[in-house]
Amino acid sequence: MTSITSVAEAFFQACEAGKGWDVCRQYCTPDATFSAQAEPLLEVKTLAQYTDWMKAMMTILPDGRYELKSFATDEQRNNVAAYGVFHATHTGEGGPMPPTGRSTSTDYVYVMQFADGKIVHMTKIWHSWLAMKELGWA
Repeated sequence: MTSITSVAEAFFQACEAGKGWDVCRQYCTPDATFSAQAEPLLEVKTLAQYTDWMKAMMTILPDGRYELKSFATDEQRNNVAAYGVFHATHTGEGGPMPPTGRSTSTDYVYVMQFADGKIVHMTKIWHSWLAMKELGWA
């Protein structure tokens, strides 16, 4: 059986590379949920929606990349937390306005909850307003 750590790591890499639900679904239950207290994501309720949102963001922010700062498994609570810094510049078409050429480096945490070796829920902890301001979107 694959460990939740390795599943979480594979999911994290695919999600952050903008692979979308077509690739990320193999690490999740079909009805995996999503939550975030971040304005751009308030209407996103499923992990499928979120991974496809990340895929779209990678066209708007084509140089988007993450710097992984911490990756921790809590076996007792059956979850994995990943802390990273996302770096990107708005040079791609799409988004709230034409490319601004402005950049962001924004901290975020994913907490991935598991059941039977698959992700059933993910919470994103992110102060979106600061990132939007840095990109010139707020």
